[in-house]
Amino acid sequence: MLPASLISWPGWRILNAFCISSMALCLTALHTAGVVHGQGSRVDYERAHNLRATTQGKVMKTRVEPHWFDAGRQFWYRNDLLEDEREFIRVQADTGKRELAFDHARLATALSAVTGVPQTATRLQIKDLIFGDNPTLRLTIRDTTWSVSLQNYTVTPWKPAEETKLPSDQSPANQATTTPEKQDIPQHRSPDGKWEAFFQKHNLFLRNRMSGEKHALSTDGNADIAYQGPVYWSPDSLKLVACRETKGQKHLVHLIESAPDDQLQPKLHSLDYLKPGDKIPQRFPQLFHVTTRQAVEISNTLFPNPWSIEHVRWSPDSHRFTFLYNQRGHQILRVIAVAADTGETGVLVNEESKTFVDYAYKTFLQFIDTSHELIWMSERNGWNHLYLLDARTGHFKHQITRGDWVVREVERVDSQKRQIWFWAQGIFPEQDPYYKHLCRVNFDGSGFVVLTHGNGTHQIQWSPNMRYFIDTYSRVDMPPISELRRADDGGLVTELERADETALRATGWLHPERFVATGRDGITDIHGIILRPSNFDPLKKYPVIEQIYAGPHDQFVPKEFQDHYRMQELAELGFIVVKIDGMGTNWRSKAFHDVCWQNLGDSGFPDRILWIRAAAAERPWMDLHRVGIYGGSAGGQSSTRAMLAHGDFYHVAVSDCGCHDNRMDKIWWNELWMGWPLGPHYEAQSNVTNARHLQGKLFLIVGELDRNVDPTSTMQVVDALIKADKDFDLLVVPGGGHGIAESRYGTRRRRDYFVRHLLGVEPRHEP
Repeated sequence: MLPASLISWPGWRILNAFCISSMALCLTALHTAGVVHGQGSRVDYERAHNLRATTQGKVMKTRVEPHWFDAGRQFWYRNDLLEDEREFIRVQADTGKRELAFDHARLATALSAVTGVPQTATRLQIKDLIFGDNPTLRLTIRDTTWSVSLQNYTVTPWKPAEETKLPSDQSPANQATTTPEKQDIPQHRSPDGKWEAFFQKHNLFLRNRMSGEKHALSTDGNADIAYQGPVYWSPDSLKLVACRETKGQKHLVHLIESAPDDQLQPKLHSLDYLKPGDKIPQRFPQLFHVTTRQAVEISNTLFPNPWSIEHVRWSPDSHRFTFLYNQRGHQILRVIAVAADTGETGVLVNEESKTFVDYAYKTFLQFIDTSHELIWMSERNGWNHLYLLDARTGHFKHQITRGDWVVREVERVDSQKRQIWFWAQGIFPEQDPYYKHLCRVNFDGSGFVVLTHGNGTHQIQWSPNMRYFIDTYSRVDMPPISELRRADDGGLVTELERADETALRATGWLHPERFVATGRDGITDIHGIILRPSNFDPLKKYPVIEQIYAGPHDQFVPKEFQDHYRMQELAELGFIVVKIDGMGTNWRSKAFHDVCWQNLGDSGFPDRILWIRAAAAERPWMDLHRVGIYGGSAGGQSSTRAMLAHGDFYHVAVSDCGCHDNRMDKIWWNELWMGWPLGPHYEAQSNVTNARHLQGKLFLIVGELDRNVDPTSTMQVVDALIKADKDFDLLVVPGGGHGIAESRYGTRRRRDYFVRHLLGVEPRHEP
């Protein structure tokens, strides 16, 4: 009798027709087909399980962590090598001279003699180093500090009196960044120290700090409409702003912990969890005059339906205050100005969109009081850029940055030099558009310079005096390179380190492969990566599994080098694993992003399927007759959606803690992308509504104590599948929280599911 794994193999019926004359011939043909052999075996499971330990510590010189000294003119760092070996490097920033920080062998000999603890040159157990001027070296070994002469390597116990004060410029680099003015920080005490504001019985009160006399500034506060902090004082201490908040509804989500550790009976947990469409609390600013102790009426005509009121600030002359108004539905974002004497309101900045304004990830505003200007971030021209406005009138003076690329975030603003340092993506057309590069530009748009240049995604570390920065960049297929560069022009001072992955490659580790294909519009490049098992054989056929997360708030394909990708563990079982950023995700053009608008069910599938097909057209070892997909949270929603809307392409899905119906999930995330008020598109894209369209194999996983995504969202899909008489698999984990599929048990069950239904064999992870 044949094993059940062979009988259930998808190709068995076809193979059996050719093997009917001889069972021996049949088994030989199966063995040589190259589909099942060596995939999903116990050896594969062991390799997947041990992958992290196998690759860990196999790459040298991946990062430079500088310790600056000599007034920011020098720094040292430690290189971690293989087998717990290390070396210490000293760099002169002005000249770029890079050398060993000291004679490692002489120091090891001297330390061994003095401490009685054997030291070797390549394994010096040094915790800290401080370079003096003599030249001397102060170091700590096993909580004992020693002073070392670098002239003759004499080692003596360090005495506190010998400590040299650190130069004043060795303060953290971020102190050089423009910080908010004191007036922007909410305080209950007035700037002149005479008054203190406080809340009592839902109202705002004022106390004279000298006499102790107190006065009620408001009297209409109650349990439903209350005055709340913070309090914003005008610089002249004559006016203050607080917010009057109307009460929203409570929406309790109840979770049952069926098997608590501390008792036999189950526990009920409840949490307040607003969902799309719920009544939200709303805050409206209220202005008070101290001398009259009266409220000044402010019309809310320009801010009638706030999702939020933020960034409240006073002008230096106390003549007005401003705030950022985000209207519910997230299609209007405004900077409102309020006259301090009359309460008259006006719009300084009005940002509107027919889809959404990405307030959560693309908001930046900074007032430059010395020149009465405002720096503002906007996608109004189709790409995320910076603009300069007249802060008195709101008149747009000009666009600061421009081009078919995006400003990712502002690093710092120098109002004296009138310069902005920021991170950009897509700045080099020949590079991956998601690679981050540091740039600088003048307020007037001139002097634009890209300060990082290597083909990869970058991160930097500033010198204390901001004259230099250490730039480390990498790609998924290139280990990190660290360079010292000048801050003024980005010029290269010296290359510091080039990571060495020789030992990693010796384990059989393979780089993820970058791949680009054209998206649904026939124009736009879609980027992703391909991971192969370390025992990859191009003559075999491998099922393809996509790891999906299509949340509109970000992009998700890894860009930096790593010695371990969790997806690789799944690939080790005999799969090709891919990850793709389709349309609707963030950090490309506004049009690219807008695909998600009221359309989260799309999940970029038209782009993803084209991408996978294009990859397979060049790679015959990718078997598109066996395609799987998995993801959690929004990825759980998308992976189930794949089986409901694209079951002709995807055959097996594992979905963890999915927000399967956007009406069931948290309010902010879903209203931002799906809109408010709720429309029929919410129901139309629900996995519950579409459960009857299920094709293929679906495995739903959920933790009963998920506090991020209401677990009943999964159970409602289950209910709809049962009503539609559909076969599926379900795992409910007692006590499990969000992302329970990433637990050891959940991960094993997910892997087993793909092995059974894509490889057609029973998992063999046990001896």
